[in-house]
Amino acid sequence: MIRSTSFRTFVLYPLIVIGWELLLHDGSLRIEPWFLPLLVWGYLQYRLIGEYRVRRGGGGPGMDRPPERLVTNGPFAYCRNPMYLGHIIFLLGLTLSLRSLLGALITLAALAWFQLRVQRDERRLRERFGQPYVDYQARVKRWVPGLF
Repeated sequence: MIRSTSFRTFVLYPLIVIGWELLLHDGSLRIEPWFLPLLVWGYLQYRLIGEYRVRRGGGGPGMDRPPERLVTNGPFAYCRNPMYLGHIIFLLGLTLSLRSLLGALITLAALAWFQLRVQRDERRLRERFGQPYVDYQARVKRWVPGLF
């Protein structure tokens, strides 16, 4: 289970950050409720877009079972990695809602790790789908629509 990215993001990291914050603050959490919706948004983005990609592209939810068909519509028309972006949004929500330095460090480390993972995934997808994927890369940004 620890090898599962979704387990780490949505279960392990929150438990670590909550435990750390409880230790730092004598058993109480300082929660900023305005940022809690980011947790829900990030998780739902990961989950719902993952289901969408499996329905449209086949394969499994991760690159262990890559898609059989290239999916470039729906959320993938705006961002090449909306599922990974969901992870980052969730971790950002965790960091901000608990005002946690450890959460921020985990989020930054995860962001760097996802960037490396995306580069590896994109090589595999170029090999699998060829020019249509290269065209898709030229048309759709990796992370944030219209920016980068």
